[in-house]
Amino acid sequence: MNALNLAVIVVYLVTVAWIGLRLSGKQKSSSDYFVGEGRMPWWTVCFSVVATETSVLTVISVPGGAYTDQAFGNVELALGYIIGRTIVAIVLIPLYKRGGFVSAYQYLELRFGRYLQGVASVTFVVTRLLAEGVRLFASAIPIKLLLSEFGLTVGYDVIIVALTLLTVVYTYLGGIKAVIWTDALQMSLYLVGALIAIAVLTGHVGASGWAKALDGGKFRLFDTDFGLAHVLTSSFAMPTAIIGGSIFAMASHGSDQLIVQRILATRSLRDSQRAMIGSGIFIAIQFGAFSLVGALLWSYNGGKSVKDLGLGSSDSLYPNFILHGLPVVISGLLVAGILGAAMGSLSSALNSMANSTVADIIRSFAQRTLDDRTMLRLARVMTLVWAVLMALFAMGFSSTTGNVYLTALTIAGYTYGALLGAFLLGRIVKRANQFDAIVAFVATVIVMTFVVRVIKVDVEVAGKVVQKGIAAQWLVPIGVLVTLAVGGATSMFHPAPQPRPEPVEAVV
Repeated sequence: MNALNLAVIVVYLVTVAWIGLRLSGKQKSSSDYFVGEGRMPWWTVCFSVVATETSVLTVISVPGGAYTDQAFGNVELALGYIIGRTIVAIVLIPLYKRGGFVSAYQYLELRFGRYLQGVASVTFVVTRLLAEGVRLFASAIPIKLLLSEFGLTVGYDVIIVALTLLTVVYTYLGGIKAVIWTDALQMSLYLVGALIAIAVLTGHVGASGWAKALDGGKFRLFDTDFGLAHVLTSSFAMPTAIIGGSIFAMASHGSDQLIVQRILATRSLRDSQRAMIGSGIFIAIQFGAFSLVGALLWSYNGGKSVKDLGLGSSDSLYPNFILHGLPVVISGLLVAGILGAAMGSLSSALNSMANSTVADIIRSFAQRTLDDRTMLRLARVMTLVWAVLMALFAMGFSSTTGNVYLTALTIAGYTYGALLGAFLLGRIVKRANQFDAIVAFVATVIVMTFVVRVIKVDVEVAGKVVQKGIAAQWLVPIGVLVTLAVGGATSMFHPAPQPRPEPVEAVV
């Protein structure tokens, strides 16, 4: 049975790489490599966005959270994400599509100048290297445990190298087309896997199991504790999820090249907007499916605690059921889906980092105009460079302390507010010039470093007072306010600059 499951996993991984290369075709230009010549169907881009933001940890943590105390809080959070993505679709995407950009940061060059574009791009690639490197290592942890259940003992470094090599094959050759098509396939697999798990669990627990989960509060959607300390520190408090979540989504999906690049691969402005808003809807569906898995697992296990089940953490609940509660082949396919989630986020990061490096840094600061053939060659070289660096970072992390892990997971809090703030500064404060924007950007990162590392709030948990940091969803609006305040203040000390041209040619 183990051999059969392993065979399923191997066949799936080979098939994914083959499909990606087959559907992407031969890349003939840098625009084709970066945004697929703007010809990708909106629904594949929508699925790719969802897969890009879904890591292995999402797949296993959402069911675990629903099992313990979060209930359907992630679905509540997704409602805020839908609002934020809708605003991005209306306000920012038209700017990108009208300009014919391949990078979100080309707008910053047009509005302010190439130096702010370079600052934003460097911030993006450093953020991605940290966050995705840790994501890659963190993904190897459950994968190692899953493979050991199949009788295959593999080290973390081997898993990291294998995942990176498999992903690089189609990312290097197929560009964004290969990334988008394989992302769509992988998202479909792990979502179908969740539906299979729901069906199997329903067969075990029946209607009474659903009723038991409902009575146990496992279907609770809204967190209505409006205590100030709770709202400031909990991602699932209603104001945090809806208001903070919407602003967080504006930053992650409107100013992060990881997501914007996929949106720019669509055929028209309308398709870009469909893909952006649709991704929010599918995230809500995905969170709902995984949360339902967790609620039904609670009934399936008779409401036992994670400790009583002999598991190390709530993250082990869903993988444990996949391995021991599902038929052979099905369990192998779902493990392949978890691998696919890791490959999807990795391939997206590599391609977008190569894109931003070439389009925003090398091309903007090159002493001569680079021809398209050179741009395509540089894109592939940078894909390999970032793949090697990310793998080395992930492997090096295995022997470091947890501080790097925490720093990388919270890195978005340092930079997202500054990135979104720079875009809004350009739209709102007409007097602001490039100097104002760069000062505001740097000041925001410094302020947010203080907020993330120093500011703590006393919260009562199980009768004890503990200190918690500000919820991630509030970090972005704080950063945006700092950027607008600093940029607006410095803009008052010089004459209003001559307006730079806005993109006017609509893409239809």
